[in-house]
Amino acid sequence: MTSGLAADLGYAHSSANPLHRLVRWGAGTRGGGWVFSHTLRRLDNVVVRLSRGRHSAPGLLAGVAVLEVTTTGRKSGQRRTSHLIATPYAGTLALLGTNFGQASTPAWVLNLESDPRATVSYRGVAREVVARPTTPAEADEVFALAGRFYPGYVSYRSRVGTKRRIRAFVLEPA
Repeated sequence: MTSGLAADLGYAHSSANPLHRLVRWGAGTRGGGWVFSHTLRRLDNVVVRLSRGRHSAPGLLAGVAVLEVTTTGRKSGQRRTSHLIATPYAGTLALLGTNFGQASTPAWVLNLESDPRATVSYRGVAREVVARPTTPAEADEVFALAGRFYPGYVSYRSRVGTKRRIRAFVLEPA
């Protein structure tokens, strides 16, 4: 039996149907990344609310599993929940702060850098975790794994280039 955070949560991505492949491709383009970075959070909140937490917008549109990650706001001290696509990695999960290839670093990344303790949940199962930055070799490995189920990550990484550092984290049980 497999153990670890990914297995404990039952977290895995499904194989993509033609619509999912199209959405995954479109979200990886410059224009698609911009649209999703500005609309997905609101759309996802509506889908989650209407489905009573059973579905997410990225799950329906792209067939990817969505992890709820709750961090502590670095300025406010308030709990903040983000819906993120995690990469199963070495029995645990990894997060990539790509922000759809946009110029800004996502707030959840800055929150984890300020306080690495977080709560993750998937389909009603929650776990306390500590996020640690990946080593450069781990980051390369995580990007390669992530690119297999969502090619947009490869596009985002090349588009961001040297404009900013994309942070990657490995989630370890608290």
